[in-house]
Amino acid sequence: MDVEGEDAAKVIHVKFVTKLDSPFEAPVRPVVIPSNVTRLGLSTIVNSLLTLENTEPFDFLIDGELIRMSLGEFLLAKGISAERTLEIEYIRAVTPRKEENPSLHDDWVSAVDGSSPRFILTGCCDGLGRLWSSSGSCTHVLEGHSGAISSVAFVNSNGAETVTVATASKDRTLRLFKVDTAESVDSTTRVRAYKILRGHKASVQSVVAQKSGDMVCSSSWDSTISLWHTNDSASEGESFAVKKRKGNNQAEEFQSEGEAETTFVGHTQCVSSVVWPEHDVIYSASWDHSVRRWDVPTGKDSLNLFCGKALNTLDVGGEGSALVAAGGSDPILRVWDPRKPGTSAPVFQFSSHSSWISACKWHKSSWFHLLSASYDGKIMLWDLRTAWPLSIIDTHKDKVLSADWWKGESVVSGGADSNLRISSGISIC
Repeated sequence: MDVEGEDAAKVIHVKFVTKLDSPFEAPVRPVVIPSNVTRLGLSTIVNSLLTLENTEPFDFLIDGELIRMSLGEFLLAKGISAERTLEIEYIRAVTPRKEENPSLHDDWVSAVDGSSPRFILTGCCDGLGRLWSSSGSCTHVLEGHSGAISSVAFVNSNGAETVTVATASKDRTLRLFKVDTAESVDSTTRVRAYKILRGHKASVQSVVAQKSGDMVCSSSWDSTISLWHTNDSASEGESFAVKKRKGNNQAEEFQSEGEAETTFVGHTQCVSSVVWPEHDVIYSASWDHSVRRWDVPTGKDSLNLFCGKALNTLDVGGEGSALVAAGGSDPILRVWDPRKPGTSAPVFQFSSHSSWISACKWHKSSWFHLLSASYDGKIMLWDLRTAWPLSIIDTHKDKVLSADWWKGESVVSGGADSNLRISSGISIC
């Protein structure tokens, strides 16, 4: 390791520790390193101690905070003495190890849902939804919308043979599909909705499913939020026949129409995103610059967070599944903690993007990790323990419109380059 100048004379005694299992356990003994070493230099040192066959990238924490400057600068900034032997914890770096081949669509990929371990669900501006079992393998096409799809959601993906999904569209409707996953093996199956949900007076912008139940929630450019039942009973509304093409024959199938069970009113502009983290709690983000929390039984909002910017996206997760992340018409990803009374100021702000933020998602098994996607063409992986992105995914050639985690170790994303992309091999400690 080359060390020059005044910093060459400054050395620090450190001890590397980890919670990782073999083969990532380095010998716990003090070593002497120069104070100007950075994260990459620390990673080189740990790799030399481990004598791994293949180099592994690592991140490093001191007192629970990630190092994102030289070691000497970090100690000075945090007021930590360099006279003692420092204990530095190392973890596997959160960065993709593999980029899968892109899956091309016929138009912009406007929505993606990776909550099912079996499939990726995408929505496209060509009005079609698609189910993918892996990169390049489209098993089902969901048809029927007359406008671009703006949001998609798995309603139930745990069944052995049947998956239920919801799609929201600029044609002012939502559609519900039951997908028989056993019927398509070598070819792509086209599926029509079993139920159409009508009632919004403008484009439907977001849809999310109740975690345990039979309802979905939607939000719209008409400034409202609606709840709908997903059962296929025709008792809620009219039922009508549509033609279903199957081979050379024409068969009739029936679609029912559903009306909203209830509608929440309070936002004054487009409600761009909704999430349903608890049975009786819904969060919404709007172009009216607010995030609201709604009590489902009463339809009343119990929390208002204002940020001064039109919001495109939000998600709830992190510590206690209680932190609210949102982004919109500036490059800043904001995180609030509603448990802290008396303040509406964000507890974290991340500002490495250079354009509007289109998506944000918490990792389901981590208190610290979340992703953001932006019109700048980048996806950034964040850790609350540092203000800098852990990793930047820039494989899209145009605006990124949607992104999600998949199977805990991959990021799936769609954009204006008409591609679904999968970045895999991400280690979340």
